[in-house]
Amino acid sequence: MTVKPGDTVRIHYTGTLDDGTTFDSSEGRDPLEFTVGAGQIIPGLDKALPGMEAGAQKTVKVPCAEAYGAHNPEATQAVPRAQVPADIPLEIGTQLQLQTPDGQVMAVTVAEATDDEVILDANHPLAGKDLTFAIELVEIV
Repeated sequence: MTVKPGDTVRIHYTGTLDDGTTFDSSEGRDPLEFTVGAGQIIPGLDKALPGMEAGAQKTVKVPCAEAYGAHNPEATQAVPRAQVPADIPLEIGTQLQLQTPDGQVMAVTVAEATDDEVILDANHPLAGKDLTFAIELVEIV
């Protein structure tokens, strides 16, 4: 039996960047379960599963356009340093949550911080990056 769109599957995976850095893995956890073709995972990984059999392994290269998209410069914003509470850590790479005027919570990353302003980036941390996944199809449920 091979995977087809609409099947629920369980996979183990390790995701790496072009420099070999691991950004996510199911190692030590239960396999990731999802429905193929339902938009529950990034498109490039979803497209790699049809035709696989349980127990099969493969490595999939996913370009940024089929992962988290290109980095959008318009998703960054400069905020006056004086508007940021003193107890908020502002080291580059720190992830923060902001509340928009309409009440939505938005994740941002500190991209830069000076004495005068803080640059906040609302892009997904993996936006603009090509990804590689080593996957093992554990089972078709």
